Amino acid sequence: MINKRLLIKNLLAHNDESSFYDKKRQLNLHSREGKGKFLKHICALSNSNPTNNSYIVVGVEDHDNEIVGDDFFDDSRIQNLVNAFLENPPKIQYENVPFPNLPKDKVIGLVTIKPKSKISYFKKGIHTIVANSVFIRRGSNSVPIEGEVEKNYQNTETVIGIENSSRNSIQYTLDGVIDFMNFRHKDMSPKYYVFKELFVICWAGVPKKSRDKTFLSRVDIELINEQIKLFYSAQDVVTIVFDDDSFTITEYVPLGLNDKTSYYPLEKQTIHFFDNGYYKIDREMLFQPPEFNRKMLYHIYNANMALLQKLQKEIALSERELKDLENLPSTFMICYLNGFDDAKQKLIDAKLLLKPFGNIYLSFKEALRILRKMKYDFQEGAK
Repeated sequence: MINKRLLIKNLLAHNDESSFYDKKRQLNLHSREGKGKFLKHICALSNSNPTNNSYIVVGVEDHDNEIVGDDFFDDSRIQNLVNAFLENPPKIQYENVPFPNLPKDKVIGLVTIKPKSKISYFKKGIHTIVANSVFIRRGSNSVPIEGEVEKNYQNTETVIGIENSSRNSIQYTLDGVIDFMNFRHKDMSPKYYVFKELFVICWAGVPKKSRDKTFLSRVDIELINEQIKLFYSAQDVVTIVFDDDSFTITEYVPLGLNDKTSYYPLEKQTIHFFDNGYYKIDREMLFQPPEFNRKMLYHIYNANMALLQKLQKEIALSERELKDLENLPSTFMICYLNGFDDAKQKLIDAKLLLKPFGNIYLSFKEALRILRKMKYDFQEGAK
């Protein structure tokens, strides 16, 4: 098994960006421009590496390789975005990798692009990229190309060497368990379990009882062998069940109006472990949006817009308005799920206005994370 933290270090140590890896400060998949740039790099790296993995490292400063981290990004449907726009799409995997010097809510994102022999190209346009565009890597740049794409096999030995030097060891695994249990989460009743005598999962959270059911909040779950964060949320709650062969996380989203909050099942994620040293992750969406009184939602939507206008004009908010502002991300989300189609974009546009309010900005990021899961409408991005 490859230790993903070590792999990232070895990639960053291998000179600068190259024809087999790219690095980004952060991903922006909320806009057509951000999606287009991401897809361009996926296309180019895939075409330039037909026989070896290629990588994108997210959360790194471009000029000096400083590991600064990015938000936990759990959109497993990122493959759907690639499939929607690229012909002959490569298989990709996004993993969240914790680093000791980063805050608990920050990770380094690792995008792995699997090798394939067929040429990838855009089957439809997005932003400034037109249909049928083909991209390859030239040094650290993803550039368009016309005509035949010459197959490049020169990276194979280098990438395999980097991956082999990033293999896990008993020491890395033990260090990871000790760090998780004794340092990062010692005040949250951390637990661990060993699956198939090979895989170690550590998890920690704060028990929270609601209507005779016990949930965990402020949850952190890691697959220690590969240094992958499987789940992280500062606000949402989960339940955990496991046996000798599998570990299941069911995520719930708190939704409600007028301080009446209920927990709705959002997604179930099950990690299956096998005797041959492999594992797979299955995900199942469970969410059914609750329906609220439309007249009340119109009132809340307009009140939210009035709050944002006051923030834009730098007008001081009353104590009651500050309380309403705390609920703005979740109430905009409820409006969107009940047919207010522009509520999601209004929330995204409010990012800079909400950023000075620490806890509210955290709620903003959580709301967008949930909306990505529930309403990641890739066809919308193609229009």
